[in-house]
Amino acid sequence: MDNLSAKIAFLAIATVPLLLGITLHEAAHAYAARHFGDRTAEKMGRISLNPLRHIDPFGTVILPLLLFFTSGFWFGYARPVPVDFARLKRPKENMLWVALAGPAANFGMAIGWALVGALAHVLPLLDYNNALLVMCNAGVFINLMLMFLNLIPLPPLDGGRIATSLLPLSLARPYARLEPFGIVIILLLAVSGLLGAFLMPLVGGTAFWLNSLFSLS
Repeated sequence: MDNLSAKIAFLAIATVPLLLGITLHEAAHAYAARHFGDRTAEKMGRISLNPLRHIDPFGTVILPLLLFFTSGFWFGYARPVPVDFARLKRPKENMLWVALAGPAANFGMAIGWALVGALAHVLPLLDYNNALLVMCNAGVFINLMLMFLNLIPLPPLDGGRIATSLLPLSLARPYARLEPFGIVIILLLAVSGLLGAFLMPLVGGTAFWLNSLFSLS
């Protein structure tokens, strides 16, 4: 199998964990927002496991494909869940938990894929075993990538929201004004290779730890 065919085959297998990763990430934000008093996302149908409610044409489809076929580092994003922070019971404090819900969901899914991968090593799955292992490895990688990417303390990423929640009000307000430039900065870092150089050791090290932790061999 040539390199292009291998990439296409991997992409087909990785589509399932990618869609699950972005869907549950955004649904977790919506659920947390409702829990703390804001029903905006719920009314817009964003507490949903339907990927079509969360997909962003550029961030979920075009950007990952471009990066996947042009570099060894790739990532994507979904349509952000709308949160009216003024409707939260305690806006500044609750913002932290609403923001943290998405990365926490991704970490939970990474653990889940690692467990399934460990089981795939010992269960008699015949011809499906290899494809399942590839999918599990992709699931661990994708979810850890989404988690660490979103924890970067730069608005509008979840890490930026968390930082805004933790900073004193005098610093939080000017810091939040970085939001219109956040995605542009992230894209520039991705194109330059700096983002991958920063994230890959974190993702690779944590993936190795998870797979070792749940190894059944």
